Amino acid sequence: MIYLPAVILTVGIAILSLTESTQMPSVSLNDKAIHGMFYTLLAVLWMIPLRQSPITNHQSPIYAVVLFGTTAYGALLELLQHYCTLTRSGEWLDVLADFLGALIGVIIVYLVEISRSRYHDISK
Repeated sequence: MIYLPAVILTVGIAILSLTESTQMPSVSLNDKAIHGMFYTLLAVLWMIPLRQSPITNHQSPIYAVVLFGTTAYGALLELLQHYCTLTRSGEWLDVLADFLGALIGVIIVYLVEISRSRYHDISK
């Protein structure tokens, strides 16, 4: 159940990415900014349950896994846009925006964890 928000956003991004552009609403924000925001949230939503999972531990490279996984997911969706849709095109700058967004999300989780550990050290 803890993975549900991450799974919902992952599926939602795929649906939005692969829907023909004629069926998409017009958005006034910059396309790259939208990619960055979605992938920041995607990375955070995957980091939270993975950091709490008994399968992973603090020695596991979960930050790198989430960063690589979300970026690879974005690249896959861009390839699918290019080869499998009629009105969408894949762009490598979108993948860069996805990577930067995911990097920001991973950094946010890292900074929150560092601040929490410092707070717990001070309160002891």
